[in-house]
Formats: sequence, C-alpha cells, structure tokens
Amino acid sequence: MAAIEETVHEPVAAKNEFAVENPATGEVIAHCPDLGAEAIAAMAKRGREVQPAWEALGFEGRARILKRMQKWVIDHQEEIIAVIRSETGKTYEDALIAEISYGAAAFGFWATNAEKYLADEKVKSSAILVKGKKLLLRYRPLGLVGVIGPWNYPLTNSFGDCVPALAAGNAVILKPSEITPLTSLKLAEGLKECGIPDGVFQVATGLGATGAALVDQVDMIMFTGSTATGKKVMAKAAETLTPVSLELGGKDPMIVLADADVERAANTALYYGMLNGGQTCISVERVYVEEPVYDAFVAKVTEKARALRQGTGAAGSVDVGSMTFPPQVDIVERHVEDAKAKGATVLVGGSRGKKSDPTHPGYWYEPTILVDVDHTMSAMTEETFGPTLPIMKVRDEEEAIRLANDSPYGLGASVFGKDTKHAEAVARRVEAGAVCVNDALVNYSALELPMGGAKASGLGSRHGAGGIRKYCQQQAILVTRFATKKDPHMYPYSAKMTARLGKFFSFLYGRGNRD
Repeated sequence: MAAIEETVHEPVAAKNEFAVENPATGEVIAHCPDLGAEAIAAMAKRGREVQPAWEALGFEGRARILKRMQKWVIDHQEEIIAVIRSETGKTYEDALIAEISYGAAAFGFWATNAEKYLADEKVKSSAILVKGKKLLLRYRPLGLVGVIGPWNYPLTNSFGDCVPALAAGNAVILKPSEITPLTSLKLAEGLKECGIPDGVFQVATGLGATGAALVDQVDMIMFTGSTATGKKVMAKAAETLTPVSLELGGKDPMIVLADADVERAANTALYYGMLNGGQTCISVERVYVEEPVYDAFVAKVTEKARALRQGTGAAGSVDVGSMTFPPQVDIVERHVEDAKAKGATVLVGGSRGKKSDPTHPGYWYEPTILVDVDHTMSAMTEETFGPTLPIMKVRDEEEAIRLANDSPYGLGASVFGKDTKHAEAVARRVEAGAVCVNDALVNYSALELPMGGAKASGLGSRHGAGGIRKYCQQQAILVTRFATKKDPHMYPYSAKMTARLGKFFSFLYGRGNRD
C-alpha cells in the first residue's frame, strides 16, 4: 500500500501516464505508465529470451515457485485486499471470497495438476501403416502468452489467467485494465519475492493501444471483457494468425420452477445478483419464476434486498460496494429508466447514488429489484453488469427455457427445483456453458471443471485440462524403431509388405463395393 499512498493527490498525470481512481470516493490514488508499442516490443523480446530457461525448469521447478506464491498470497492477504478495494470499490468480503480465495487455490491447483494435464499421452491406432510404431501426443508451451484482463476482478480474472500459462512453461505479459492495474503490480512484487526469474512475468500498464500492441507481439492472447471488445481483439489477432481464448459478456438467467425451495432460490438470486455490485460475468442477471411461486419469491427477494447495506465499511459492515467503472453506472441507469418507461415496477432502489447518501462522491447505484418486466426492455436482453435484479413471471418451464435461451449470450445459468432430476433435465436444455442446479456461480470455484461460454459469450475455456492446454502447442510424435532382418515387417515399403497391403486393400475395398 505504500506505493499507493505516495501517489495520492498527485495533481496531474504526465503525458505518458494515466490516473487510477478509487471509485468509491472519486479520489486519484495512483498514476501508472501508459506504455507504447516500443515498450511492449522490448518486453516481448525480454520474455522470449528468458522463456526457454523457465521451460527447462520443468513442472517440478515451476511448481516450487507457484506454491511459494500461494503462501505469499495468504500471508499478504490483508495488503492485497486493501489494494483491490482501493481500485475497485468492492466490499471486504467480495475481495476475500472471490479474489483471495480463488488466487490462493489457483496457484496450488496448477502447481499440482499442470504435469498431469500436460504429460505425454501414448496413442493407439488401428491404421495398418503405423503398425509397430510408437505414437505420442505432447504439449509444448507456445512461448510468450499475452493476457488482457478486465477491471471487475483484477486478481481472479486478470492475474488468475496468467497462472496456468506460467505453469505450462510460458513467459507471460499481463496487460491489466487501466481501471484496476494496481493489483497486478502488487502480485508481480510477490512473484519476484518468490523467485520467478526476471522477464518471465511482466505487467504492461496502459490504455487500449497498449493492449493492441500486445496482441501483435505474443504467440497467444487470452482476453476477458465485453463481447464488443473481444471481437476487436479477435480481428486484431487474425492479422497475425495469433490464437485467442475469449471470455466475453453474459446475461445469465435463473429459472425458478414451481417446486423450488423459494427461500434458497431467493437468497441465491439476491446474493449472486449483487455480488461485486452485480459486476460479475456469471452473476444472476435475470430471473424467470413459474407462476405458482412467483409472489412468494418476489416477496422474499424484496424483503432481503431492503435490508442490504451499501457502503465502504470494514469487514462485516456492508453488503454491496460501489461500482468500479464510471461508464457502467450510466448503463445501469439507462437500463432501469428504459424498463420503467416500458411499464416495469421498481420495488427496491432504482436510483443513482447510495440510498444512505445520494450525494456521496464516487460511482454508486442502489441495489435494485424490478418486476413487471419483459423482453422489450434492455434490462432483460442486454448485459447490465450492475446491482439490478429483474424478475419475470412465466406460465411454465417451457416459457422459462424459451426466454432463457432468447439471448445472444450463453455464459452461465441456474435452475432451481426440489426434484433435482427434473431440474437437471431443464438445465440441460439451457444454452449456456455452465448451468448450476439449486445454486449459482459456485462452479467457478471448481478448477477441475471447464468454464467457458456458448454463443457470443466467448471461445475456449478456463480451468480443467483445456484451461492449460490452450497455452500449449500440440505436437504429434511418431517413432519407427530401427528395422532389422529379424523384423521384416518394420520395412514399410518392402516388396513383401507392399504385396500384403495390396491384398488387404483389395479385400477391404472390394468388399465395401460389394456391400
């Protein structure tokens, strides 16, 4: 925190710097370099120079450093939480549960499982031309990986994507969001203390042009952010045929069936709808409730929402923090006003600012519950990414499924019902990369389970085997043993083998023609 405190109240940033604000107060807390293309090229050169030695450490050598970092995160969690809160405005609990716990788990998980996921695989084949040969599939690191992170989770969804790339043996350049770069810089200090070689992990602070320059320099790009920006990243990467993995926008639906545990469904909808101020890609963004339990569900959600505490207090004193990205407050306000204009009813909240102090500086929007909503409203069809929970009554599960799938997005979803077999059957019909039954969002904590989106919500996945293999180049190896006279079958083009092959193919294709 010392570095942050030293830069508080700096009057004006230098030409090649940008300011970082505390969104809960509007104060400028730091200035960071806005790196240009030349600086990125130099970082890429350095990363490529040191990557072979990092790869040569092997899984065990890299794992030692990652496990040290796991302990470092736990030992320094209060410092990290303070940095996270200073640049995001989130609550203490949101920083602890959704950032620190994930980060610590990720270092241990990838240190332990990287070798298992990337070990050489022996392949068997029925092809006659490879009879007696050794077939292997191996995964080799791509070399230099670029990660462009989002502002909502600067540890989990920004720095977190670097961990498997490092575990696989790549050098990594992380371009954090210019809104929240301080967490990445803090964690870079930790990696250095834990012994990572200079240049293996680098943080490139800057604005949009910095990210574009990074795409040009790396062997693979991992991007998390909006669908609109993801398309630009993909188009830029196409110029150099650079592979990409994208986690993009979401409009995650919850379906509450008639036999649902209404108390559990209401608690889950409110908690995960308001988590991190609603600024979570797989938060609950819209709810479809079957008619028999609609009134009871709305009553419980409304009662609980009115009790939410919003502010900047210490651990245990507030439930919802500020918003992080100033333009996002405008989007939330636009969606709520559009819904009201089209007939929606606001049961709780509905205004910019804090309920306790609407004139409070910083970027705030009240936790908001909307009913009488439909798909003519932006709040039900566009990504809001804020503390709103629109609830729609549906006739039956068929209407709920149809409306849940009526979206260009397909990141996460949830279904609630006491008959779990039936609820799972409904979940299987929802077009989303991950669907929870009688829960929401917690699938993200299962690092063994792939997390990726359908439709316009992205390409590829994080977590699981695919979450580290995407940072590697597959390489097929075929080994023919040295042939001897005792192994005449090892001569693939000998006269005897050619004759055998001719008879075999004549029989095979002749029979096929007869059939």
